[in-house]
Amino acid sequence: MRFGVFYELQLPRPWNDGDEHRLFKEALDQIVLADKLGFDYAWEVEHHFLDEYSHASAPEVFLATAAGLTKNIRLGHGIRQVIPNYNHPARTAEGLATLDLLSDGRVEFGIGEGATRLELGAFGISARTKRAMALEAAEQICNMMMLTPYPGFEGEGFSFPCRNVLPKPLQTPHPPLWMACTNRDTIKVAARNGIGALAFSFLDPDEAKNWSKIYYDIIKSEECVPLGWSVNANLAMVSAFSMHEDRAEAIRRGQDNFEFFRYSQQKLVAEDFTPGHSDMWGDFMEKRGDASDRLIQAAMSRAEYDGAGIGTPDDMARHLSDFQEVGIDQVIFLQQAGRNTNQNICESLELFADKVMPDFTKDVEEREAKKAAELAPYIEAALARKTYMQPLAREDVPVVKAAVRASVFDAQKQREAAKND
Repeated sequence: MRFGVFYELQLPRPWNDGDEHRLFKEALDQIVLADKLGFDYAWEVEHHFLDEYSHASAPEVFLATAAGLTKNIRLGHGIRQVIPNYNHPARTAEGLATLDLLSDGRVEFGIGEGATRLELGAFGISARTKRAMALEAAEQICNMMMLTPYPGFEGEGFSFPCRNVLPKPLQTPHPPLWMACTNRDTIKVAARNGIGALAFSFLDPDEAKNWSKIYYDIIKSEECVPLGWSVNANLAMVSAFSMHEDRAEAIRRGQDNFEFFRYSQQKLVAEDFTPGHSDMWGDFMEKRGDASDRLIQAAMSRAEYDGAGIGTPDDMARHLSDFQEVGIDQVIFLQQAGRNTNQNICESLELFADKVMPDFTKDVEEREAKKAAELAPYIEAALARKTYMQPLAREDVPVVKAAVRASVFDAQKQREAAKND
């Protein structure tokens, strides 16, 4: 099993001078620590205008900075908003390739479409057509990274002429594709398109098993026709994360913050919102009351505790074993949530790396090799079903006409001739 860390860059109110600066710098420090501790992935979302819930509006800048500070950890857009209204596909292709070159081939390309009216409405995106627009754009982004030159495209969501989109990524054919998945329907969409599933839902092991079966059954079926030029058959689950040798302290440090993540997520979708004047943390704390204290009392009365990622090293090991048994390939820890502190986050990361991670990573390469061998014929068949955009023959590449017919060299000669006369 692989492990990742996940960043919404949450910043609940009240906001004080310097809070955003501290938030970003501490998140980078945590990624540097995760890299040193042997974590495999660092994922950064892209959201816009979501007060308190997410200040991560420029993941390409954040991940580029992380690339310069780390050596091994893979850097994931989890996700990039690929609909052209957010980010033009050519600009996304250029940014992905640049980051891939600068990071020595460590980029993961998660695609998404946005879900809140704050984002969709601001960029003029229809909720009814957003899925089709995202898939169309993502496919063309992959084509742009692969073809020299890119032949051009006339689609429903955007059109673009023949151009050579540069640079090209270090990874071939392109960085692995992932897709944000929040329910069984999106799991099916990811599998049908040969895309890794970033399951941003908090599931119990039985439901995770169902998702895993649905996903891999489709990957192995004729339904799977890759969107990109490769198949990324992987299923990642997001988990709460707060660890301490004392279970009560782990709950005290993490439970309110994790619950705020879910509360604010739902509130942004289901309730009216006044931009710039939110107080979701205040509302949450008022409604939450002493829920964590009551949870601590209940948890301490049991020998074993299912905190879904919040608890002692033994609690976490049981939690992860359940996911491993049902075929989850990666667990991504939601440690930066609510008002959790940098100290608590770093202590949890260090404790996990010391006490839990070794048992789950010791045979990861052997497991992955066995899985790759099992899936190889299915992936080969899926790639054979894909209809690839074809490169243009040299004689078919359209010439981009100059605005002025005389070349710079000809113009210079004319000036010199006139001077001599």
